[in-house]
Amino acid sequence: MGRRARGRRLRQRPEGAQDGAAGGGKRSEAGWEGGYPEIVKENKLFEHYYQELKIVPEGEWDQFMDALREPLPATLRITGYKSHAKEILHCLKNKYFKELEDLEVDGQKVEVPQPLSWYPEELAWHTNLSRKILRKSPQLEKFHQFLVSETESGNISRQEAVSMIPPLLLNAHPHHKILDMCAAPGSKTTQLIEMLHADMSVPFPEGFVIANDVDNKRCYLLVHQAKRLSSPCIMVVNHDAASIPRLSVDVGGRKEILFYDRILCDVPCSGDGTMRKNIDVWKKWTTLNSLQLHGLQLRIATRGAEQLVDGGRMVYSTCSLNPIEDEAVIASLLEKSEGALELADVSSELPGLKWMPGLTQWKVMTKDGQWFASWDEVPHSRHTQIRPTMFPPEDRDRLQAMHLERCLRILPHHQNTGGFFVAVLVKKSSMPWNKRAPKLQGDSAELRAPMQSSPAGPTGGTASGPSELERKPATGMGDAEATERTENLEDNGSRKDGVCGPPPSKKMKLFGFKEDPFVFIPEDDPLFPPIQKFYALDPSFPRMNLLTRTTEGKKRQLYMVSKELRNVLLNNSERVKVINTGIKVWCRNNSGEEFDCAFRLAQEGIYTLYPFINSRIITVSLEDVKILLTQENPFFRKLSSETYSQAKDLAKGSVVLKYEPDPTKPDTLQCPIVLCGWRGKASIRTFVPKNERLHYLRMMGLEVLAEKKKDRPVLAGDSAAGSGPPEDEASASQDAEQAASPDAGTGGDPAGGPEASAPQSRTADL
Repeated sequence: MGRRARGRRLRQRPEGAQDGAAGGGKRSEAGWEGGYPEIVKENKLFEHYYQELKIVPEGEWDQFMDALREPLPATLRITGYKSHAKEILHCLKNKYFKELEDLEVDGQKVEVPQPLSWYPEELAWHTNLSRKILRKSPQLEKFHQFLVSETESGNISRQEAVSMIPPLLLNAHPHHKILDMCAAPGSKTTQLIEMLHADMSVPFPEGFVIANDVDNKRCYLLVHQAKRLSSPCIMVVNHDAASIPRLSVDVGGRKEILFYDRILCDVPCSGDGTMRKNIDVWKKWTTLNSLQLHGLQLRIATRGAEQLVDGGRMVYSTCSLNPIEDEAVIASLLEKSEGALELADVSSELPGLKWMPGLTQWKVMTKDGQWFASWDEVPHSRHTQIRPTMFPPEDRDRLQAMHLERCLRILPHHQNTGGFFVAVLVKKSSMPWNKRAPKLQGDSAELRAPMQSSPAGPTGGTASGPSELERKPATGMGDAEATERTENLEDNGSRKDGVCGPPPSKKMKLFGFKEDPFVFIPEDDPLFPPIQKFYALDPSFPRMNLLTRTTEGKKRQLYMVSKELRNVLLNNSERVKVINTGIKVWCRNNSGEEFDCAFRLAQEGIYTLYPFINSRIITVSLEDVKILLTQENPFFRKLSSETYSQAKDLAKGSVVLKYEPDPTKPDTLQCPIVLCGWRGKASIRTFVPKNERLHYLRMMGLEVLAEKKKDRPVLAGDSAAGSGPPEDEASASQDAEQAASPDAGTGGDPAGGPEASAPQSRTADL
């Protein structure tokens, strides 16, 4: 309670009343005995509004309201791009789901999870288990532990069913350049990354995902989500989506504007489709929220359409049922595009999904219940609150040509989900105010070309000079382009080669944490040849894509990005605020000078790096994997003779431990495993994050007990398995421990505090 509120409370208290005394603060009378009073799931204005708009089919209103009052079922998605997805699905179906059969919790029968009928390959499931029951019930402890651990490992994502729809309708492929405009917290972004890595044999897909969010703190949650998938093709940036800068890339020595093949535009909304999980919406709901958000949503969608390549696809979505945030935005965008955009018919793309077609007629209501059917009816005093773009087009032919019925509205009672709205737009040609797209050719053209394009945005108007441009707020196309021009005029080529630092404070205010620069390793850097020799890297290894996060001192971590993201980073460091990109592939050893190579392999990037490594690979058996993951520093003699014969002749240092499945033994683990390890004097240690260890052990069919204070998991019935090495193995243990850098075994990213706190908030959701 704040100081002022306390003061008011004391002033209101009768004279002489004490805490808990009559007349002062009887908590029972104040309704405090049972904690917070339960929110009543009633809102007459909400019901009146949507009944009038007829968004629900006739005769289904009671079912619709009953569904909204029920808690939302838990849903989970198995990440589809990893080769382990089928093994996780097999483990879920044959072990954890079977244990839920005939189980009762608090008198409620637990329904066995069912696959979402419309999600491909049975990779998404829903259950009637609420989060509260999952956390509190002793019978479900194993299942809950499994969900938390696999979520942290990036193998399972807890995601609302309807939020899985936009990435599926985006229909992204590995070669697509994708922009996620309002990406946090990142569940949809992870789906897009999976689509890029559909073919796991290709370590660097041609495409990439640029994930943006306006909130600096939420960007770190986004980083945490994306990091779980260990992709070199994701970049997290921090901008206002309505004025996200236009980027340029180098194409054959010429600078060209970057247009995206796919754009996900999941805009901020009033969220009345989330009433089942955000029960605060029941008492806070008013039409004013939608009226205030409409303009922002339209600006974001417009900015997305401008950055879409001709022939590209953009998905606009909200978790709101309100046509002011949904069809009104789409209709206005289609009208101002003058035929450049059209709604795609996606009715057959997700068989099994139930949806309602978009509305073609709707009215606008104020927060006090006053209705307006058209802009002409709105009094002048309301013109700041209600805008013409909120109404359907009056021209019947134009309205019909828009095909607003192609929009999808998901109603909660049809498939026991949240409420949602999706529209899929295809770009046929440049937007009318941007017909003459600037062509950037060389340094001189970089200053000249932007001036050739018309500065008039969707709302019209021109800008006269840099000083005027700097004063203008970035609200539309013209303003965003103006900002870009100002930056181009100010850029005097002061950027160092290969260094992508944060933008100067004059051009963009830095909110939140100041990021370290992204510095690409120069070709002649003496740091790389010892690494190349030690691991016998293939000549095709893209060394130009290696970067570090420091310009001075020792380079402690080496990261890797795809060549396409390298191109984006190098050509836009002055105009984009990058929060995070790249995956960690090597870490410096604390005593690296004693060994032939100062850098050890990092588990985070091993699946990207492994195809290029030709040396220091030890093939291990399934039994070896079990020993390596449950014992701290197993002696060579504990491992198979085949493993020992490979390890004994290797010099001390980092190694790759590879398990190849045996197709003749279908009952054993059928996905390959690649682990980072350390070959000590007489033992081998693995450097694998705790949750990843648990994941591999579960996939091997072993019962795992996660102990909070132990880094190593303990197998059920094997209390000694997780204990450290015996005294006579102390020297081997010391070798490995000294070799490890401080982040060994954590798999975490070294960047600042916010990332460290993000996993806690994610786990709390479970």
